[in-house]
Amino acid sequence: MAHRMTEPELREFLIQNFPKEDINCEWKEMKNLKNSFNGHEGEDVMSYVSAIANMEGGHLVIGVEDKTLNIVGTDLTNFNLDSDSAVLKIKENCTNVSSEGLFIDDYETTDTNKTVWVIHIPKHLPRKPVYAHKKSWQRIKDSLVYLTREREDAILNEEILQTDWSAQIISNATLNDLDPKAIEQALKGFCERYPDRADDARKWDTATFLDKAKLTINHQITRTAILLLGKEEAVHHLGHIAQIVWRLRTEKENAGEIFSVPFLLSTSRIMEKIRNYRIKIFPNNSLIPAEIWKYDTKTILEGLHNCIAHQDYSRNERIVVTEEQEQLSFENAGAFYDGSYEDYIEGCKTPKRYRNMFLVQAMVNLKMIDTQGYGIHEMFKRQKDRFLPMPDYDKSQENYVKLTIPGQVINQEYSLLLIENVNIDLMTAVLLDNVQKGKPIKDNAIALLRKMKLIEGRKPHFHISKKIAEVSHQEVEYTNLKGFDDQYYRDLILKALKQHQNLKRTGFDKLLMNKLPNVLNEEQKKNKIGNLLKQLRMDKKIYADNHRVWHLRKE
Repeated sequence: MAHRMTEPELREFLIQNFPKEDINCEWKEMKNLKNSFNGHEGEDVMSYVSAIANMEGGHLVIGVEDKTLNIVGTDLTNFNLDSDSAVLKIKENCTNVSSEGLFIDDYETTDTNKTVWVIHIPKHLPRKPVYAHKKSWQRIKDSLVYLTREREDAILNEEILQTDWSAQIISNATLNDLDPKAIEQALKGFCERYPDRADDARKWDTATFLDKAKLTINHQITRTAILLLGKEEAVHHLGHIAQIVWRLRTEKENAGEIFSVPFLLSTSRIMEKIRNYRIKIFPNNSLIPAEIWKYDTKTILEGLHNCIAHQDYSRNERIVVTEEQEQLSFENAGAFYDGSYEDYIEGCKTPKRYRNMFLVQAMVNLKMIDTQGYGIHEMFKRQKDRFLPMPDYDKSQENYVKLTIPGQVINQEYSLLLIENVNIDLMTAVLLDNVQKGKPIKDNAIALLRKMKLIEGRKPHFHISKKIAEVSHQEVEYTNLKGFDDQYYRDLILKALKQHQNLKRTGFDKLLMNKLPNVLNEEQKKNKIGNLLKQLRMDKKIYADNHRVWHLRKE
């Protein structure tokens, strides 16, 4: 049924509800609606529906003057579509357009007999661009264009929201499916998290406590409750493998063990398997070594608990913990859910969403994790404070997270003296850690480290600066990386020619290749030698004959 009002009233209504043209709203004057409805690509209704849907959805106002919103109406003479059949036509001609939220409001002016249509266009479905004329469109300023690669990638990589797997109730599970020791440990964690509620919590019955801790819902067992507190024989309720695999892989020993629910207790058992012992770092000018644990207990638990909290359980995969000679790694299915790990290093970002919200909240209540984004920050800070390399996140697998915790120093003197004697913050330490590991760093980070005189060299072959080398007694390593100034190499060339009268280019390569800085690759070293010869020739010190043999010029 058409909405009826006077033309001034309708214009005021349109101004209030559709006040401007942008990527979500288009005003269109169509004198021949039949031809323009499904006519020329990039100019008809179908193209505009595609363009608006491919952003955030919005509205197409038909029958108004572009720029002014003056009502001109739509000529429906000999037009065989009403608002209902027009919706059907849009569905037929716009591939992937959503039916939900797609409708047309029909407005008629009582004083001037003009018709205006407002087509309400829903946002595209997740990962499904909307097509018209077999092309996907978007609006940029006043023009319709083919969907840009950036926008198409954004649509195709959208996350498809799903129900929270961890919050699902298991109707046939009971309190008898939960491990009493795990419940006892859960209560202890809850009281530590909320000390002001501890006295009351110890008086609650089990069912009340589980509800309060967000492990159950109205006394009904959830998947979260089975994951964290369930007996091993109750794992079948999950329809998930629910296992953590510990593997030991060293030159001398290979071993492994599989741990099942309750995960609240399993993590402590895995901790006992990991070979953790004290290592020594000998500071300069001191006979007393600094002793640190190979792995930090809180860091191990953080890695384990993060795997449990953020695992993509829809993929029915195991969590894998691998202990090697000098490092420990944690792997779980599912990419980072809100941002990347770099966002959390400084401890400033708070996650806005979680894959397993119910599970995360329960783990927070049991003092297993926090929701402030500090977990990753604390892991990096503890490694820095213990003078060890920073944690690494492997980005090579798109749908997995792999965290590696190093258990050894890169260079004992460097690791200790850099952290103790150079006044740097955590992020600078992370950047220097990347340099030491040969990992790429961004241009603004390069500029920062150069300004602080902490690195030298050419991109991407950076190395520690002379300032750090002197502090950490790496002068020899610094010289090998930095090399000597050009005059040293020119003098070698001249000396060699005095001794041998003439040399081919290959002779200079043999002379200089192993003396040039290690930061240069073979091709760069050869280019360097060529530039040295060119400079000496321009200075009229040497020349090459027709056979490309080099000689000294007579003075």
